[in-house]
Amino acid sequence: MPSRILLHILALAVFFVGATEFMLSAMLAPLAQAFDITPAHASWLVSSYALSYAIAAPIFGFLSDRMDRRRLLLVSLVLFAVDGLALTIAPSFGAAIALRMFGGVASAALIPTAFALVSDIVPARRQSAAMGVVMIGMTFGIVAGPVFAGILTDAFDWRAPFHATATGCLVAFIIAQRVIPSQPSRRPAKKPKRLAWIVRGSITRPLFAKGLWNGTAVAGFLLAGEVLRLRHGLSVGAVGVSVSAFGLGLAIGNLGIGPVSRLCRKDDVTLVVALALLILAVSTFMLAPLPLTGGLVCLVIWGFALGLAAPASTSMLATRSDADKGQVLAVSESLNNLAILVVLPIAATQLEVAGTASAMIVLGISLAASLALTMVDRRFLRLQGS
Repeated sequence: MPSRILLHILALAVFFVGATEFMLSAMLAPLAQAFDITPAHASWLVSSYALSYAIAAPIFGFLSDRMDRRRLLLVSLVLFAVDGLALTIAPSFGAAIALRMFGGVASAALIPTAFALVSDIVPARRQSAAMGVVMIGMTFGIVAGPVFAGILTDAFDWRAPFHATATGCLVAFIIAQRVIPSQPSRRPAKKPKRLAWIVRGSITRPLFAKGLWNGTAVAGFLLAGEVLRLRHGLSVGAVGVSVSAFGLGLAIGNLGIGPVSRLCRKDDVTLVVALALLILAVSTFMLAPLPLTGGLVCLVIWGFALGLAAPASTSMLATRSDADKGQVLAVSESLNNLAILVVLPIAATQLEVAGTASAMIVLGISLAASLALTMVDRRFLRLQGS
């Protein structure tokens, strides 16, 4: 099978994961109304998903090296679709929370397996570009998810977006079943020491920093739609279209990482620049009395900064962890989602009770801590190199 077809199928699969996760940024109000709760409580539908993803990702990262990855991908697509359909008939908010946790487990199986399949089939010299193609699928999901969710919710009801993404997963399953070949699992010729990387500061510093800034940036984005709705009185559909500006910026950042990295010369320099830009964009969006156009510009810059920071940080972690990169990158996914789990409900509560300034304090503390840890890491590396 040509690798190009494989990449397009995997991009389609992760597209629906991204769309399902991020479409909730436009749906907090209608979900709150459907389950007779507040928007702050509705944000737990995101946090519960993040919790189960954080717990399950390292497990499935380990299992994907010891199973038929094609089968694991297909099963996770079906489970993700079933979860979306079941959520639309959830009898209570508690049941919806449980189903979102189940969806997080399915997603945790799907994402690492998709990227492992790329590394199995695509030659090493082309893997970076291939990973980028699949990652763009996720980015387009982030862009399109809120837009379609808002439009479908306005046209029908809150269940329609979940019906659409579940149907898409089933279509992706049918196509993938026909064209993705079975691949034997690969086991390393040399067994690395288990968890030896934990005591290496050159890995743990950027690992924890990434968990903080990535999780906080995503948590803030998931609240951005509610901020725009409260500030400008937008409908659900208009919110969905508006927050897609973040996804546009994210795509530009993903596509621009090559030129920016060449300009900055080192990944750690690129990361510091991206984090500074991220903090500026988030702070301006949350605190400045901007018109809608200004808010959208901030969202584009917000996404652009994150689109630069994520691949730069991933490259750093993969290079430094060497033989342990599978474990390290899986733990990185878990830390990202743990940060969402902690930051999102606190920031959502502050937004509801005290407004955007209080929510920004929560986001700002976490972002500032991640930047400080990143700067400490750069300092340690310079001292070791001198």
